[in-house]
Amino acid sequence: MIALVFAASTIPALTGLVVAKDETPKDVLRPGSVSRADGLKAWKRIEAVVTHPRCANCHVDAKAIPIWTPAGETKPRVHGMNVHGGVSRIGAEKLVCSTCHVTSTQPNDAAPAPPHAGIDWQLAPVDFIWFGKSGAEICAQMKDPKRNGGRDAAGLIAHLRHDASQSGFIPRAWAPGEGRSKPPGTFEGHVKDVAMWGAAGQPCPN
Repeated sequence: MIALVFAASTIPALTGLVVAKDETPKDVLRPGSVSRADGLKAWKRIEAVVTHPRCANCHVDAKAIPIWTPAGETKPRVHGMNVHGGVSRIGAEKLVCSTCHVTSTQPNDAAPAPPHAGIDWQLAPVDFIWFGKSGAEICAQMKDPKRNGGRDAAGLIAHLRHDASQSGFIPRAWAPGEGRSKPPGTFEGHVKDVAMWGAAGQPCPN
């Protein structure tokens, strides 16, 4: 889901920014096959995931200052060591995210070992702002192709599956290494919820 810059004991936002040739995945449900009420229930579970520090900390605004939640803590705060994502949002102008974070498909070790994922680390695009936003605001962003990478409901699921195929940030949110908190549920449950939300017409709370 679909993101970075943290040092050893941080909790990166595992957001998965893979630019993929999205293909229609098998997870997609028939439009209209899920009621609006059940779609909203699915959204609430999605909201609990995307607002979790591990998923939201690197979905920051144009200031490109990543947020972190060190291992053993639950409250997000500005990333230590004056880390800045820069215009590139990979930290190239100041300190490259990969200085501490590792691109690797190997399982994450326990904190304070540097966290890693199978794709290169970076902040989420500015349009994908989640940190500090309400669930309703994030919902509106995620369903808007102009602010979600041009994806329809099926495309969002394809994004999740493609990120997982790369051992990307999204599935690794649930496998961050011992000592780091995880979003609720599981990756497969999250995919199922996104499919239900999409089939219900991507309803958002008022």
